[in-house]
Amino acid sequence: MRTQLLGALALLASATAQAEVKQAAADGFIVEHRLSIAATPEKAWQLLIQPGRWWPKEHTWSGDAANLSLEAKVGGCFCERWKDGGAEHGRVIMLKPRQLLRLNAALGPLQDMAVTGVLSIALSAKDEGSQAVVTYRVSGTAAHNLDKIAPAVDQVVGLQFGGWVSAANP
Repeated sequence: MRTQLLGALALLASATAQAEVKQAAADGFIVEHRLSIAATPEKAWQLLIQPGRWWPKEHTWSGDAANLSLEAKVGGCFCERWKDGGAEHGRVIMLKPRQLLRLNAALGPLQDMAVTGVLSIALSAKDEGSQAVVTYRVSGTAAHNLDKIAPAVDQVVGLQFGGWVSAANP
């Protein structure tokens, strides 16, 4: 099943624009996305903490982004709940409202690999809107061959947070 999930992830990602992989090795990778948002940091933040409004349904376990929620507090759950099931996508480990949201999150098929993922979304004012820097750091062991999947994960992170930018831009 892990191979099927990774294959599907790679196939989906191949249809999207390539973004920057900052570092990649067999035991880990770092991807980063710099995003311009027309909305103020306050409005961008309010949307960020409502992933059900912008996260692509194709990147949910249930097929419905409305099942996603994020408790914007330290220890809060980035969760997906559906009838008779659910998933914890991540846990808030740092929160500075309108500035920084950091999650301990092994997203998608990375969850089954038992790797560690830290997703940071830093938000700042820029001109009349905002700039966000989304950084995803994933580490495991060399046996994970994470360098092989880093480009696909990078593209999927771009798709996911591209949904946020699209929803925030009028």
